Amino acid sequence: MSPELSRLVRELCDEWDLTPDGAELRGHTAVVVPVVAEQGPAALKIGLAHDEETEHEHLALQHWRGRGAVRLLRADPGRSALLLERLGPQDLTDHWDVEACEVVGGLYDALHVPALPQLRTLTSYVARWTDRLAALPRSAPLPRRLVEQAVSLGRGLVTAPASNGTMIHGDLHYENVLASTREEGPDWLAIDPKPVSGDPHYEVAPLLWNRWDELSGPGSVQSVRDGVRARFHATIDAAGLDEDRARDWVVVRMLLNALWEIEEHPADGASRPDGAWLTRCLTVAKAVQD
Repeated sequence: MSPELSRLVRELCDEWDLTPDGAELRGHTAVVVPVVAEQGPAALKIGLAHDEETEHEHLALQHWRGRGAVRLLRADPGRSALLLERLGPQDLTDHWDVEACEVVGGLYDALHVPALPQLRTLTSYVARWTDRLAALPRSAPLPRRLVEQAVSLGRGLVTAPASNGTMIHGDLHYENVLASTREEGPDWLAIDPKPVSGDPHYEVAPLLWNRWDELSGPGSVQSVRDGVRARFHATIDAAGLDEDRARDWVVVRMLLNALWEIEEHPADGASRPDGAWLTRCLTVAKAVQD
């Protein structure tokens, strides 16, 4: 931990009457320090990335009030600091993937509430991203048919009224669901939201592209196509989502993932796009349409 971050942790512990209670956990975007607070065991989370994605995390957690998500105990948005209830270390990565999808789909109902007015809209992002996808040259390493399909679907979704208005988590995958330590209540709770005002059907895709080795590795017992479709249907059935709309968002999101990989490795650059990742994006987009 850097001297500046260590100093901030000490300051917050003093101000909030916290006692460190274990080794820090460091992720890509935050450091989490186990602490004991007045309310009991807790977790002090300090964000490392100050960007649009994490700006409204505290507002979403405050609004959910622990329903379907980790409970927020205190926040200092100016210092990107959150005091959260402490959850168990277990996430959903060790559960059978279809069962894990059912768990996540079961959380959607609690999380998908009317959007807060402060949130940015999903369509404001997707409109820009879709324009960039449409501008890809025909020489890009993607089937032009799928690119054009995703552009058409994306532009249609951007103009649909249902694409905004619901607060969505934005990044709900297997590692962002932890075991609850509450005596009563759900067994699993969501963490690390990147909330926007959007469409619940947007949430499904990360469950399809993560834990990929289980679908494509030598120990897999079914085809990749069947594995993707099993996850897709388990999620939308548990959540009561519309199959066609969820499918459209999956296609759009997978082609956008491919777009960003290509943009990070331009044709005149020193590196090339990750072919395995592009193949995964295309495979998912095709599988949900077979």
